[in-house]
Amino acid sequence: MRRRSTVAASLAAFALALALPASADAATGDFSYQFVGLNGRPQSVTLHELPSRQCVTLPEVADPSSSEPAFAPHNDTDEWALVFTGPDCEGDSWTLRPHGRPATDDLELRSVFLTAPLQD
Repeated sequence: MRRRSTVAASLAAFALALALPASADAATGDFSYQFVGLNGRPQSVTLHELPSRQCVTLPEVADPSSSEPAFAPHNDTDEWALVFTGPDCEGDSWTLRPHGRPATDDLELRSVFLTAPLQD
């Protein structure tokens, strides 16, 4: 019985830690992407100092029923970027390294999550 209480307490502490608000830290650098505007032409957007450890849905492509996904992301921040095919960091994902090269037009996204590299 005591073992179950310990496991339950550990799980409760882990769930509480996940429920705490994300840190207000921001990544240093820019994250950019392209999307097709209402005029049918590619538009470029650059986001400066995105928040760390927080999902950011790209506003221009947030609604899959009314817009094509963004494409060609470029992570020029100091953190790893996980880009997702769906809004709210859902769907398939790919990882872009810090200060990496721009991705191809084939890489589509609707949201991004930045995270610092693990410390040794």
